Amino acid sequence: MADFSSIDTDLLTRPLLLQNGYVIRNRLAKAATSETLATYANNPTPHLVRLYRRWASSGVGLLITGNVMIDRRALGEPGNVVIENEADLPLLRQWARAATDHGASIWVQLNHPGKQSAKGLNVSNLAPSAVPFSKDLTALFETPREATSAEIEDIIQRFGRSAAICKKAGFSGVQIHGAHGYLINQFLSPHHNQRNDEWGGTPEKRRRFVLAVYSEIRRQVGSDFPVAIKLNSADFQRGGFTEEESLATVQALVDAGIDLVEISGGTYETGVAQPQKASTIAREAYFIEFAEKVRATVTVPLMVTGGFRSATGMNAALRSGAVDVIGMARLMVIDPDAPMALLQGRDSKRRVRPIKTGIKQIDRLGIMEVLWYTLQVKRIANGGEPRPNESGLWAFLKTLVMSGWGTFRTRRLRARA
Repeated sequence: MADFSSIDTDLLTRPLLLQNGYVIRNRLAKAATSETLATYANNPTPHLVRLYRRWASSGVGLLITGNVMIDRRALGEPGNVVIENEADLPLLRQWARAATDHGASIWVQLNHPGKQSAKGLNVSNLAPSAVPFSKDLTALFETPREATSAEIEDIIQRFGRSAAICKKAGFSGVQIHGAHGYLINQFLSPHHNQRNDEWGGTPEKRRRFVLAVYSEIRRQVGSDFPVAIKLNSADFQRGGFTEEESLATVQALVDAGIDLVEISGGTYETGVAQPQKASTIAREAYFIEFAEKVRATVTVPLMVTGGFRSATGMNAALRSGAVDVIGMARLMVIDPDAPMALLQGRDSKRRVRPIKTGIKQIDRLGIMEVLWYTLQVKRIANGGEPRPNESGLWAFLKTLVMSGWGTFRTRRLRARA
């Protein structure tokens, strides 16, 4: 229960003004979630409209979509939405209005998976360098090929084109996915990016790709359209993207004009690091200490996702000044109406719990909980309710079958095209 003795218990309800003049109605955001609600030809469906209408009606200020890809040849999962042309503009407009008609902002998370795509889904997977996955994941993910300079330039253009279509469809903004081991994160990481050309070899050159993506998006959408980024605080991987490099990347993006930075961490190979210190656990947010380091250097709005459990913890994070937006993903899936309570100073009746299969090799991978929560998202999109106590093992096995079938259908449709 929130502590009403403080005058600042209403911080969650306060609007946020971005530097470009755009206003988000309050400080609660649904962070991006894996949805896979597109057709196997990667077109959006009415399920997305129903899902986002439900979430928007909760009173949440900002909704960020999950994993919208910029290229049909580069999918992260079967059922990803792809925006690469205006063919789906009518349904994209419905999707945007599902949120904006309820007063919520909706930003499309634009992504390219790079190497982080299951075997067999794409004809081939590219990455900054041909670095294989860890042994735990080699059965699921193939070693990518190194992207050519021409392919890199094409991907940059595609990010811009997709963002422009999002703006035309009526979405409120876009978020670049630069975290969790996907392509932009791969370019930033010295572990994944072992190039020695203009795209790698030094931290400055590894940052060149994300800055080029941002620049192209900004060129195509203009200065008044919000452009945000989701960025790892660190990869938690030996030889990977470090906090020092992340801070330098944030500074470079702020200098370029980014509107908001969401802080996250981890990859499919490492999972999201859980806090160990009692002080961090008490403050709830996993990445609050890194957010404080960022806030000490820049004034750009910061969003932190992961670990928040209570209205008291959320208000305390906002009161600290290190955070401007509270991101929720898992809580919004198991309790789609959570913002209604939180905005009134009450906690959700649901509690996020660890999802386990009982199989150690599976449970230590970051991908496991993604699969469980994706199933709950689908239930909401179908007009039903989530099942917070559903078995992790059952969800894993069911998703394995669905993913295999989806991969088969996707490849078959692509072969006919």
